[in-house]
Amino acid sequence: MKGRFAVVLVLNLLLMSTGGIGFASADDEQPAWRSTGIDPSLWSDGPLEEDTPMKETYQGNPIFVIQVSYVPNFGEERITGSITLELFEQRAPITTANMIKNIDLGVYNGIFFHRVVEDFVAQSGDPTCKKFGVYPATNPLEPTCGSGGTGTTIPLEHHEELSHVDGAMGMARGAEEDSADSQWYITHSEQHGLDPENRDDGGYAVFGIVRDGMVHVRGIATTPTVTNPASAQGFQNPGPDLFGRPVNEVLIVTVDLVGVSDPDGTLRGVTKTSDDNKGFFSFLGGQSSSFFKLTLVGMFLLVALGMYVARTEQPLTLEKHDSTVSLDAFLVDDPIS
Repeated sequence: MKGRFAVVLVLNLLLMSTGGIGFASADDEQPAWRSTGIDPSLWSDGPLEEDTPMKETYQGNPIFVIQVSYVPNFGEERITGSITLELFEQRAPITTANMIKNIDLGVYNGIFFHRVVEDFVAQSGDPTCKKFGVYPATNPLEPTCGSGGTGTTIPLEHHEELSHVDGAMGMARGAEEDSADSQWYITHSEQHGLDPENRDDGGYAVFGIVRDGMVHVRGIATTPTVTNPASAQGFQNPGPDLFGRPVNEVLIVTVDLVGVSDPDGTLRGVTKTSDDNKGFFSFLGGQSSSFFKLTLVGMFLLVALGMYVARTEQPLTLEKHDSTVSLDAFLVDDPIS
């Protein structure tokens, strides 16, 4: 009986240790885009690179796409295209979470870029900036285009490794440092004058960067505007104002979260090959986490079953007066009737 008890104990401990393994993992509670790997090698139209950590993409960072429609110059045809951006979630978690929330709520769908200054920034993100009738007229019930938002502000979030390189995405704000809401901007060129170390007002928070579609960012930069305030205040404050309003609507059709950066190929099922990555357990490690865990559980169960079948009982205690000893090598259960 001791052998049976030991096997049962081992099985119970095994099941307890793997209690968190189920057919529905915690990842299933995440939005679908979190499980979609985006191959960075497909990005071919990024910004000019500087020697900063922002030139590198990072495993698991959120990727979203802005579908735009604009007229780059007078007399030219309207162009549609997409701009792909990466959010630096590990370095700017608060700002990234705010952006993801607004994308999920559809805040940016159907609005327009209300301020464009060539060789500076293109600014959008105001949910009140929607065309009403003939552009540039806006909804008369929402006269705040350029200074509106969702009503929820976030603190100014800086990280030393995030700066205003070419194609950087930052948060617009008012005079107060912690007044950023939903408005954001994309730089057309490096604008380190907006970094906090180069300003006396706290600067502006960078939280993302363009990874593909920079041609459209530059196309939007050249679109004709009502005024060009660069010499007056354009290089001082990317906050809301009426200057720089495009003559032709620069429309944001949709903004969608499409996946996460996957340079390792983990989510895309790409298996890396090397001399140090061979063998059965390396193969299992390249598979999904749940499959790997379930496989290990199966292996342990097989071992436990083998122990159960091949177990032996301890021999009977030999007493000095015993003249014969009968060893019960196997305990055979009575057949089930």
